[in-house]
Amino acid sequence: MDKRQKTQAAQPKRSRIFSPFRALGMVSDHVPFACGSLGGTFYLVTSVGRSFQIYDAATLHLLFVSQKQTPSRILALAAHFHYVYAGYGDKIGIYRRGRQEAEISLNTTTPGATVAHILVFGDYLAALASDGTLDVFKKPAGSKLHTEHYTTITSINPEFDGPVVGLLHPPTYLNKVVVATAHSLYIVNLRTAKVVYKSQPALDGEQISCIEHAPALDIMAIGTSTGGVYIYNLRTAKIMGRRITASVKDVSARVAALSFRTDGSHHLVAGLSTGELYFHDLEKNLRVHLYKNCHAESSGGVANVQFLNGQPIVVTNGGDNQLKELVFDPPLSSTNTAVISPPRHLRSRGGHSAAPVAFVFPNEDKSHFIYSASKDQTFWSFSMRKDAQAQELSQRPPKNGGDRKAGLVASMREKFPVITNISMSVAREGQWENMLTTHKDEAFARTWNSQHKRVGRHSLPTVDGGIAKSVCVSQCGNFGLVGSSEGGIGVYNLQSGLLRRKYMLHKKKAVTGLAIDGMNRKMVSCGLDGIVGFYNFSDSKYLGKLQLDEPITDMIYHKGSDLVACALDDLSIVVIDVVTQKVVRILYGHTNRITGMDFSPDGRWIVSVSLDGTLRTWDLPTGGCIDGIRLPSVATKVKFSPIGDFLATSHVSGNGISLWTNRAQFHPVSTRHVEEEDFSTVLLPNVSGDGGLTMLEGALDAPDSEDIDLDQFYQSVDQISEDLLTLAVGPRTKYQTILHLDTIKKRNKPKEAVKKPTQTPFFMALSGESVGDRAIVAENGGASIQKPSNGDDEGSRLLNLKNGDQHNFESKFTRLLREAATAGDYSAFLEFLVNATPATIDLEIRALNAFPPLTETTNFARALAAGLRSNANFDLYQAIIGLFLKQHGDVINGTAEEELREAIAALEEENAEQEKKLDLLVKYCSGVLDFVSTI
Repeated sequence: MDKRQKTQAAQPKRSRIFSPFRALGMVSDHVPFACGSLGGTFYLVTSVGRSFQIYDAATLHLLFVSQKQTPSRILALAAHFHYVYAGYGDKIGIYRRGRQEAEISLNTTTPGATVAHILVFGDYLAALASDGTLDVFKKPAGSKLHTEHYTTITSINPEFDGPVVGLLHPPTYLNKVVVATAHSLYIVNLRTAKVVYKSQPALDGEQISCIEHAPALDIMAIGTSTGGVYIYNLRTAKIMGRRITASVKDVSARVAALSFRTDGSHHLVAGLSTGELYFHDLEKNLRVHLYKNCHAESSGGVANVQFLNGQPIVVTNGGDNQLKELVFDPPLSSTNTAVISPPRHLRSRGGHSAAPVAFVFPNEDKSHFIYSASKDQTFWSFSMRKDAQAQELSQRPPKNGGDRKAGLVASMREKFPVITNISMSVAREGQWENMLTTHKDEAFARTWNSQHKRVGRHSLPTVDGGIAKSVCVSQCGNFGLVGSSEGGIGVYNLQSGLLRRKYMLHKKKAVTGLAIDGMNRKMVSCGLDGIVGFYNFSDSKYLGKLQLDEPITDMIYHKGSDLVACALDDLSIVVIDVVTQKVVRILYGHTNRITGMDFSPDGRWIVSVSLDGTLRTWDLPTGGCIDGIRLPSVATKVKFSPIGDFLATSHVSGNGISLWTNRAQFHPVSTRHVEEEDFSTVLLPNVSGDGGLTMLEGALDAPDSEDIDLDQFYQSVDQISEDLLTLAVGPRTKYQTILHLDTIKKRNKPKEAVKKPTQTPFFMALSGESVGDRAIVAENGGASIQKPSNGDDEGSRLLNLKNGDQHNFESKFTRLLREAATAGDYSAFLEFLVNATPATIDLEIRALNAFPPLTETTNFARALAAGLRSNANFDLYQAIIGLFLKQHGDVINGTAEEELREAIAALEEENAEQEKKLDLLVKYCSGVLDFVSTI
């Protein structure tokens, strides 16, 4: 028992509300991809940190993702038929369909040595470590996995020959591999564990950076760190031909990868660290094409490039989170002077190459899409359902009046500055531009078309010439607001791009937040001057302002509840009611600048992130922090999905968007305030989804006992206090039905008279015996006739009347009323009356005895007076009293019985007293609300 408690205590505490789900928008990193084949199909394996993804080379659709993260970052990848080999640290994991089946360790003694290259061919698995150790593994008898350690070769010394840069198996070289260091080439026999040959190619002082074997025997290509490529003959150990200069820039670029084309054309491609692809024709010894900007130079350029076997398709990946396929079209002529067209883009998958800085969800209809902007100056649209739907928004503006030169110049420009703010509406999607963005150090906002995924026609300048700081698109999609660093606010028509009106409330201070409600009635602005401005947007009227004590850095608006939350420089969050223009909540807790916040879709929570590395959930009704998470990386933005099933965050490290599942949509969450020492520490969402909860698991997962304390939840009662008037807790339709029973009956009355049924067929006629038996069964309440055994009331009530008992056929209503009058306690009768259906109440009131003596009517009046005195079900008793007087008002007015008159007088007096009490309580509550709303 003690061991179990210690184990549970050692486990990290998870969040009560959010659980890591997956990372979005991550395709590849700087690790070279691996290409495998199954028959005539190819698949590509890319690394994303501690996980890998498998894509179909024919469509680039995602096939598999590794189910669990590796203990450290993946350093090398290899693919062989159905298996993927991932090297991390000093270990190699063997995977099939993303599931790890085995793990092997390198036999290296150098501290800190890691896997550098992995090569699989035949029965051998060769793993080259960073310290030059070459470990060889074989398949055990009856196994398909290379898990048996065969030998370790330590003849390669990187301290003298330079770091290891390549490992390959030349065709027809039985059991032999070539190991390349920066200065030397080794031919190693794996079966004998000996170095067969060592050479130092004459490269004019250049260092080797990569190697690749050619489809011809004994021939291989050597790439250098200064942009040179040499064709090398392994058998003669000589350089063939002259140096191929792959780098065309003044600054030499490192050749990161090489590949030969095998579909009949004698082409060689070199991937450079500058992000370019150099294509060379070996037969004519001339350059075919230079494909520029294939990958970003800032992220290391090209990590790997490879021609698919027998196809004119070249695949590349890089550290800029891009996986691309280029294709060569067939030549225009078959003669020697054939013109070779440059490679064109075939298909690609990608995402941000830097951390996202702003993102937004469209609306409930397209809640699975998310638009994201990053520090790499790109603007992407991601899908949470299918990765293949990810698409980068084009920054090439539409052509101006058919001017081709303008379009050509626009396509050659550099990318727009970094986007700092995004706002959108899908109401007018497809009709005109429906997105607005602000950019760093630009004095205008740009429009975008989310349907065509490209930049729009208009640039909306600020009204005072300042830098554009904030934007807002109205819910209808017709208007766009642009806030300036000088305090001006411009309202533009998005269809025409014309300025319609402007506001100058914030003097010489940046406008940091703009918002419009869903009906285009209220508009709110805030700025660094600490002012929150309120406007009537439809009438262009200024309604007032609220001066806060500190500058406002961010603002969010919840359209459903007309609440505004402002992040202040004093690290607090101020919640303001737009209707009353008053502060309703102030939330303290963050210890550093607040970077992002958002309302939950129901407006009950506010989720905020800060530079203090925490994600906090605030409950607005109580004003407390009900959940907190310490994040491994500081979050910069946070957004709820439109339907509240996911929470998205962006972070300073990593180029993806983290998705968190909302467990509160399946289980109740305690509103107990959580102290900072009780915050949970969780890992960020990853591509594998390892360590998180899927939506189905979140629904089936039982809530934590420590999170749910039933004593903390208020159990609603039917009547809070006997001194207060309480309405009926049942459905409202019951009260309305009793009031309008006459109208309902009149409406349900048939318009045509009941027709006489046609003559019943002879085979459906019932005999008299059958009819008699059915009548007896109905009389006995469904029981068959039984003879009385001991003279008691068993059997038919017609045959077993009690001596002197005149109440054998009374209903439950009549019986309870009679018993209550005898005992002087009407509680049981009133409980039955309140729970009875409207039809039953109407029937029983109509059936009250209207002939002297009027004892039953008198008792019913006394029961209603007792019901009013209970201060419960006030509206229902009023409806029943109205129905009672409507049916028996003539009898009451014409009666001479003193008891009935006294009962009616008591009922009238009690009703008047309750009305006076109700009027007093309503006026008191109205006064309290007026006082609170005007404070």
